Amino acid sequence: MARRYFGTDGVRGVVGRELTEHLVERLGRAFALWNGGDEILVGLDTRASGPALERALAEGLASGGADVRLGGVLPTPAVALLSRDAGAVVSASHNPAEYNGVKFFHQKLKLTDEEEEQVEALLDAEPAERGSVADAAGSAERYVEAVCERFGVPLAGLRVVLDCANGAMYEVAPAAFERLGAHVVTIGNSPDGTNINVGCGATDLRLLAETVSAGDFDLGIAFDGDGDRMLAADADGNELEGDQILAVLALHLGVDLVAVTSMTNLGFHRLMAERGVRVLTTDVGDRYVLEALLREGGVLGGEQSGHLIYLDGHTTGDGLAAGLLLCRAVVEQGRAVSDMAGVMPRYPQVKQNVPVRSKAIPDEVAREVERLNEELAGTGRVLVRPSGTEPVVRVLAEAETPQIAGDLCARIVTLVERELGR
Repeated sequence: MARRYFGTDGVRGVVGRELTEHLVERLGRAFALWNGGDEILVGLDTRASGPALERALAEGLASGGADVRLGGVLPTPAVALLSRDAGAVVSASHNPAEYNGVKFFHQKLKLTDEEEEQVEALLDAEPAERGSVADAAGSAERYVEAVCERFGVPLAGLRVVLDCANGAMYEVAPAAFERLGAHVVTIGNSPDGTNINVGCGATDLRLLAETVSAGDFDLGIAFDGDGDRMLAADADGNELEGDQILAVLALHLGVDLVAVTSMTNLGFHRLMAERGVRVLTTDVGDRYVLEALLREGGVLGGEQSGHLIYLDGHTTGDGLAAGLLLCRAVVEQGRAVSDMAGVMPRYPQVKQNVPVRSKAIPDEVAREVERLNEELAGTGRVLVRPSGTEPVVRVLAEAETPQIAGDLCARIVTLVERELGR
């Protein structure tokens, strides 16, 4: 059965249009019934729509027999880390404030495609014996303590800017870094319900880059709205994407295997090959990276977008844990983050999102992509994929020069617009 509501990362949509309180309540009930009535920890980010959707979700979960524990504003990875049996998060991650969504965790892991299908099959099922709803006081403090203990090292003397995207990390991230002794300046920490991810955070690094370069800092770290992603800037304000951060962590942690997605820069693959590190490539989506790691016994993986997973002490991608690990590498190696990231060659990439009426990739587009990739013969590539969270098709072109990458991207974008454009 094809999934109707679940996408790349949970259920997501514009509030009041694709995502309604009624749908969220039904999803909560279905998940609780599927989950067998276990205790479920619920968190949310800072969107204005969050409290109403949290109430709808809690009602649905309780009507499905679950004992619901409300953790308040919590990053998505905090729910995974702290949940005893299962977890649920009201968030649309990096999307604008008009969006919201729901993510579920079972035994600290995101649901598989098959499990999501099973949940959807229960959307119209009858309620069970009602569970309870209560507050989970102190959840944020427990998360800070756990992350510092598992991933932190003393950071005395380290000067860092934290951009919390006006999202779920706005209190816990500064608390963690200050607990470890870093000198912290925090931006993007004044959520008002509408400014999550707006001009700040991992989706827009300009504010972080400007703040770091204007001051005397070692690096800057930016989170997305729900805190499962992290990107960075070096001391000069140069932006570091997920591939570069993952390269730094892979070499510092000494892993022999790393999992990435099809979006990962060819330069990362070249560096890992030179260092004898095996690379697994998955579809786009951090849960596919996680599935590959679990299948192959690896502990480190990630996406270019900043989803970074380290399974030695965690079960999912965590922007705060990744940020602490990056700072740990800086402190333990005594090197600038720019030096460590500079060992990875970067192929120029050009990307464009094309608004479409349908996300089904036409045969003509697929054939042209295949032809171009054969012609490039490893010196570059073209990738076309439908977004799992928005009504767009994403086009990526990668080549040895920016001009070649730009020409490749423009060629495919024109073709996609002709075939699928609104």
